[in-house]
Amino acid sequence: MKNGEIYEGYLTAVLTGDNNTASKYIADDFTFNGPVLKANNKKEFFAGLSPDLPAITRGYNILQQFEKGDELCTLFEYNIETPVGKGAVYMVEWNKLRDGQLVSGKLVFDPAEFNALMPG
Repeated sequence: MKNGEIYEGYLTAVLTGDNNTASKYIADDFTFNGPVLKANNKKEFFAGLSPDLPAITRGYNILQQFEKGDELCTLFEYNIETPVGKGAVYMVEWNKLRDGQLVSGKLVFDPAEFNALMPG
């Protein structure tokens, strides 16, 4: 499986709340750093995910991927809908892979853009 396919499988599973499938794409020592979640391993990552993601997710559109060796950078639109409104939030995630699994993720997006679509 190609790195881009691994990433898309992971992203789809995470955004739809399918943690069993997502777990297959993530190494036990997976680290994650983003605006609203930081994790030092796979267990912390899943514990920190919002249970609301599946309810607000309306899909994503990968705009570009760049790959170099075991590193992958993905620019995508994350489409969401809440009672406040709907829209796309641009996100970039840089991942490192090993043996067909993600070992790290660094997610960048504008939290203000995301929060503008959140109730409360």
